[in-house]
This record gives sequence, C-alpha cells and structure tokens, in this order.
Amino acid sequence: MPQPGLREVEHEITISAPAAAVYRLIAEVTNWPRIFPPTIYVDHTPTGAGEERIRIWATANGEAKNWTSRRTLDPEGLRITFRQEVTAPPIAAMGGTWIIEPLGQDGSRVRLLHDYRAVDDDADSLAWIDEAVDRNSKSELAALKTNVELAHAAEELTFSFEDTVQINGSAKDVYDFVNEADRWEERLPHVASVRLVEDTPGLQELEMDTRAKDGSLHTTKSYRVTFPHQKIAYKQTTLPALMTLHTGYWTFTENEGGVAASSQHTITLNAANIARVLGEQATVEDAREYVRTAVSNNSRATLGHAKAYAESRA
Repeated sequence: MPQPGLREVEHEITISAPAAAVYRLIAEVTNWPRIFPPTIYVDHTPTGAGEERIRIWATANGEAKNWTSRRTLDPEGLRITFRQEVTAPPIAAMGGTWIIEPLGQDGSRVRLLHDYRAVDDDADSLAWIDEAVDRNSKSELAALKTNVELAHAAEELTFSFEDTVQINGSAKDVYDFVNEADRWEERLPHVASVRLVEDTPGLQELEMDTRAKDGSLHTTKSYRVTFPHQKIAYKQTTLPALMTLHTGYWTFTENEGGVAASSQHTITLNAANIARVLGEQATVEDAREYVRTAVSNNSRATLGHAKAYAESRA
C-alpha cells in the first residue's frame, strides 16, 4: 500500500546504445553537468562497497537548489537506487531508481522512477514538485539519449583546458576577488555590467555582459557553487553562439610561494554555428582555437587582476 501523501511516478526513454554503456554514464556522477541540463555541479564520496554519498546542485523550475543523496550501484543488475539524505524545501522526502534494460545488443530502455512527499503534505508544494520532477526527468532522459547516441561526435567537439597563475598572496584574498563577482564591473575592464543573486549562501546566479575585442557586448548567465576558500564551480546556462556547453571551476591552492589560482574549462562546440560565426571555410579545429583563446584570455585577465588585488593586500 502506498503511504498517504507519497507520490510515485515513472519516466522512460529508448536509447540506441548498449545498456552497459548507458549504465556507466549514469554511474559517473562527476560528468552529470555535461550530460544533464539542470545539473550545475556534483561531488561524491564513497561510503562502502557499491555505496556513495553525492551532493548535487541543480536548477528546478528556474530556481537553483541543492541536496545530498545516497546511492547504491548495481552494475550487474544495471540498477542505481538513490535516496535524498538532505532535501531542499518544499521536498520532505525524495528517492527512486534508474533501471537500464537491454533491447538487443545495441539498444536499451532507461526507466527513471521517483517517489516523493511534500513538506506537511501541502498540495501546492506537491504540485510544484510534480512539475519539477516531470520537467527535470524528461530533460535528463532526453539529454542522456543525446549524449550517448552522439558520443563519438561529441568527443571531437568537447575539450578541456586550464590556466594557472602563481600569486604571492593568500587563498582567501584571491577567492574573495572571484567570489565577489558583483564588483567585477569596477574591477575587470572586460565586464560591462553584472547581476549577482545569492538567495542561498554558496549558491549564486550570475549574469553579466562582457566586451569583446571588437567592442561588441555578449551576455552570459551562470550558476555558481562556492566552497570558501578553495573552489568555485559553475555552469553557464546562457551561452555564446559557438558553444553548447561550458562548465568549469576556479581553484585556490596554497603553496610555499603563496597560492596557485587556476581556472578550468570544459567546452562543447556548437558545430552548427561554426560557418555562420567564423566563415564557410572554418573547421572544428579553427573553432576550438578561437573559443579557447577567447575564454582563456578572459580567465587569465581575471586571474591577473585577482593577483594584483591579493598581492596588494599581502
């Protein structure tokens, strides 16, 4: 018998890929920001054989939320069960199961089951959760299908890189400079305007207009997760024309010379826009170099100003 107030729902999708490959992709949670549009950042800690605790930051109905879950991995049964350990209101309880079923050698059915309750079994809250679960489940499954089926193509279009600057200062001061993005308009020449919202401490919504070398303005929007004074992870949700994905993180590692400040990026190119933006003769490699140069220049400029700020306070 279902518990009073407990909702149970199921979503599914068929994927043209082997079930074992689909299972591995779901099991590797550190890749979720690249796979699932709502996911901003995930970290995980093993807690035993086949058991782990994961912390997830994601958007739900346009709002940024975070929660902690426990997962049990069953690679032989191709099942992953999960249960939120720390929920975010209006959710009182949330859990479910990923089930991957083989459909021949090269196909699979993915079933995503959820069960949940609202705080105080409130009807309006339950309706909000219904909408969020339905929206996110459909988005996650569609993104999973796209990511698996286009894995080979995405391999050429996805790349990562990192810039590091050594700073003779403290990790706190460098972290503060990057964390205080609401002051970037006055601190960074390439930033024209900034809108920063942090309703939940450590979870930021950042929208800004940046100037390109030709003087044009480009608007980007990101969600950021902060870990004082060590790391700031982010995912862009409003992207330039040449990108379909941009995730990354800033890290601040103290050493004998002060602090190594790094900016890491993972980017997937939008192949459909390469010719329109860079010309008919442009290749994927041309687009990769163009995007890497532009993103790296902005990161290194920010790190340079952070260096000046931290060293002036040392």
